[in-house]
Amino acid sequence: MVGILALWLPILLSAVIVFVVSSIIHMVLPWHKGDYPRIPNEDQLRNAVRPLAIPPGDYMVPRPASREDMRSPQFAEKMNQGPNMVLTILPNGPWSMKTNLTQWFLYGVVVSVFAAYIAGRALPPGSPYLAVFRFVGTTAFIGYSVALWQLSIWYRRSWSITVKATIDGLIYALLTAGTFGWLWPR
Repeated sequence: MVGILALWLPILLSAVIVFVVSSIIHMVLPWHKGDYPRIPNEDQLRNAVRPLAIPPGDYMVPRPASREDMRSPQFAEKMNQGPNMVLTILPNGPWSMKTNLTQWFLYGVVVSVFAAYIAGRALPPGSPYLAVFRFVGTTAFIGYSVALWQLSIWYRRSWSITVKATIDGLIYALLTAGTFGWLWPR
């Protein structure tokens, strides 16, 4: 068994590596360029929605008021008329990536902490590289990728976006696993 404090270096270094590689994937490579296409009549949609002053948040349209309402003919008619949406409203104004990037880095640290915990409970010091790689890689893959699938299953997020994000997560998991395998206590 390896204590989590003994794994501070691979935890932090793997988070830094994932942060850098994810930045390259999203800012340099064209991999995610077409993930969110432009909506037809964007200006018309923006002009129609702006006066509603919808606060930032996640919304479902149409949204039944109750389970009984969901079964009503009126709600069925709304669903048939459309549009049916899961909508995220962001705050107005320019985007500051500082908060997002900070949260993304901290998320990478959290994934690495969980991977360290699981591998540290399962493996002793001096474990072979491949054993460490398997435990850490599997845990990191679950942390970076598997939970994303729910968005396509339940909220109809494009499967192509989910598949690309899963591949990204696999890359991050392999980098995390390699870092831990390299720096595992001897």
